[in-house]
Amino acid sequence: MNRELRKLLYSLLLILCSFLIVSCNYNYVSSEDQESFNQDLRGTWVSNDPSIYSGTLIISRNRITISGYYENQTPAQGIDAQRPFKDFTKGIPLLGYSDENLLFIQDAGIWQTAIPFTYWEDSHPTEYRQLRFLRFNFGGRQETLQMQ
Repeated sequence: MNRELRKLLYSLLLILCSFLIVSCNYNYVSSEDQESFNQDLRGTWVSNDPSIYSGTLIISRNRITISGYYENQTPAQGIDAQRPFKDFTKGIPLLGYSDENLLFIQDAGIWQTAIPFTYWEDSHPTEYRQLRFLRFNFGGRQETLQMQ
């Protein structure tokens, strides 16, 4: 009888544990999902004023591709420190994520200094659509990009 009682108690304990595991609404978030770009940032961004520097950012879930912003775009008497994304590898997807208005980008296997940004939306007065913008500050110069 003692052996049968133990089996019964173990079975009940197992059933209770199963119910506990199933009933807990545990939302597992992988580290891969935690380190991704905010949904609002995902897409293709182009320079809003390409008169000095022109470039494109293509942002996916956890990759950013920087195109343009090459050295030859710095004006003759210009300050190269104002060239957007000047120290990043261009044309290949780099690992990255965003967190609280900061972009984190890994280049050459090293996480670079976080880049602060401002994101905002505005409505177009005649086309009745939302416009989305990103603004960065590079060497004291503002660079604004618009979502395409």
